[in-house]
Amino acid sequence: MFKFKKTSARTLDVMSEVAKGNIEKDYEESCIDKVRDLTKKDFAKITSSGNNSIFIALSAIEGDIIIPDQGGWHGFKQIAKFLNKDIITLKTDSGIINTDYLDELEVNDNSALIFTSFAGYAGEQDVKDINRYCHENDIMTIEDASAGIGDKEKKLGILSDIILASTGSPKMINVGSGGILAADNEEIFKNTKLPQKLSETSQIVCSGIDSEIDNVEKNLEITLNATDYVKKHIPNTLHENKRGVNVIIPHDDAKPICWNLKKELITDKSGMVTTCPNYNRIKQKAICIEIKNLDYSCLDKKNLDIIIDAVNSQL
Repeated sequence: MFKFKKTSARTLDVMSEVAKGNIEKDYEESCIDKVRDLTKKDFAKITSSGNNSIFIALSAIEGDIIIPDQGGWHGFKQIAKFLNKDIITLKTDSGIINTDYLDELEVNDNSALIFTSFAGYAGEQDVKDINRYCHENDIMTIEDASAGIGDKEKKLGILSDIILASTGSPKMINVGSGGILAADNEEIFKNTKLPQKLSETSQIVCSGIDSEIDNVEKNLEITLNATDYVKKHIPNTLHENKRGVNVIIPHDDAKPICWNLKKELITDKSGMVTTCPNYNRIKQKAICIEIKNLDYSCLDKKNLDIIIDAVNSQL
């Protein structure tokens, strides 16, 4: 049986002690320092969820909100609509942002592009090129780095104007609750004091984030390597030559194949095999193997080979 990703025992112990009142330090302050160091930003905030981090970030934008047509997070559009923002949908290459398509848009001043580090979790965005284009055209960049935070190559979760992430489950910083927000522009925080106040979290959650951050680089690398291995042994995967944390296989018979795989690849919690079309992944028929959802103990060669054999037998 494959195991769904869990918060580490060490982190749970730390959170338990804080819940009992055994607080050794200001975990929120410590956590903010670690987030600033991780994202290379001057200012940071710990929030009650990733969606609240998005809410704060979008609240700071006066102009349009540009959202990828697929491969993002459905909360982008929901929150932008709630804030009564003008939304511009950006055409993508199966979720991958191509700056040539940005040239086709008519964008107002003080606008922002919000995107995820990996398109549909499956393909790494060219964050450097995206930021180069946006900065040349006065567009702010907001990167949801929930799956890319801790990138040892320093390509993800650092370069964009605003970095945010969920620390819920099953994320790279896997606490079960909370979120982070970081930026160099202090005005973003000065102008969003009310939504920040509404999204305050506890010392318990902060202690969990503080602990999980210590292992995020190692855990992301394990996940990237496991995904790369699976991609290399399954034909016709989406974004096959890009880094990612899950595997998407476009297929006209995706639904019955996913049903069979769910019966064969048994997990202790649902979420290892999912079906597309799905805005958060890709808007065409496809099978998704959510490597990012699996416990790190399951990401050895033996288990990955089981996944590969099961998928290939269905294709």
